[in-house]
Amino acid sequence: MHEITTMAVTVFMGFFAMMNPIANTAVFVGMTGNQTTSQRQKTAVKALATAFFIIAAFSFLGKGIFELFGITLPALRLSGGILVFLVGYHMLQGSPSKLHTHSPSDATDTEDEANDGKDIAISPLALPILAGPGTIATAMNYSASGEMLHIIITITAFASLCLITFICFLYGPKLIDKIGESGISITTRLMGLILTVIGMQMLIQGVHDAYVLLFQH
Repeated sequence: MHEITTMAVTVFMGFFAMMNPIANTAVFVGMTGNQTTSQRQKTAVKALATAFFIIAAFSFLGKGIFELFGITLPALRLSGGILVFLVGYHMLQGSPSKLHTHSPSDATDTEDEANDGKDIAISPLALPILAGPGTIATAMNYSASGEMLHIIITITAFASLCLITFICFLYGPKLIDKIGESGISITTRLMGLILTVIGMQMLIQGVHDAYVLLFQH
């Protein structure tokens, strides 16, 4: 029971640091500034639902994807660890990672889409902001063993985070006003620190697993 609780907390914190609900709320508020309250709510629901189904799909299909392409678990942990570490490193510098943000040109396109009444929930909100490569790698790393318990814990942890993020999105304007830019910056750096540690842990585990796979079989 203790191991299950520890894993659940670890997975949740990994997702929490990767998605960073506070910083994403600021992005969401900026992108939906010209929408009504009901439109903003619909956008939040669609974006988070899409992100959830993406992560759930990769959690369930992770082992099958490995077998299909001949990918080993150590390879995922090594590459995923590097990916997560880089996201965390950029966040530590106070700048969002390009893996989980959109470029200025994308931002202009997004504003144009919003003005045209087009849907921004799928892109860039769901992808790559909420369910970017780092989040997908994190989900696959924790569920890649194929054990149903690990898959359920991973999906439950992400679902809980989606609920928290939805609440943050709903009260976004008030939340951003109270926290301010300095609060968002501090939160981003703290999440970055957590991510760099998680990424390094994934790397260490990947090196260990690769050694066992190559030299002890």
